[in-house]
Amino acid sequence: MILPNPEQLLPEMTEALERYLNERDIREPRFIGIRTGGVWVAQALLEARGQSEPLGVLDVSFYRDDFTQKGLHPQVQPSELPFEIEGQHLVLIDDVLMTGRTIRAALNELFDYGRPASVTLVCLLDLNARELPIRPDVVGATLSLAPDQRIKLLGPAPLALEPQRLEASQS
Repeated sequence: MILPNPEQLLPEMTEALERYLNERDIREPRFIGIRTGGVWVAQALLEARGQSEPLGVLDVSFYRDDFTQKGLHPQVQPSELPFEIEGQHLVLIDDVLMTGRTIRAALNELFDYGRPASVTLVCLLDLNARELPIRPDVVGATLSLAPDQRIKLLGPAPLALEPQRLEASQS
């Protein structure tokens, strides 16, 4: 499997995000990265935009609905949102969109803080394996994997993608 280079995807994503925000007349979006890979992608996008605005960090572990089913034991860390959520235009950033459950959890957590004016979803990769009707507004690349394959983002700099295979007991 040949994986795209995240560092090459970021300039195209930055341009696509700028177009998206301009088309919707969003002038002061607030960026929020989902821990951990989404934070790395968010930092790279902010840097590419030449901006040093505060970055929100979301840890959605507590909000996931499938950790016990998969035998995972999340290490919950606090979310850090250095700005109001109420009425803000948010850019929610994740590294890999697979089932949509991480994004659903992120939206649940964000709405616990307030009602945003809008949420724009940006993902480095869309793996075309959704279980929920969630699609990114801006995406770096779309891939389809075999059921036993996953992709992990390595970082924070440089960003790189690593293919992984699930063991038979995990699938």
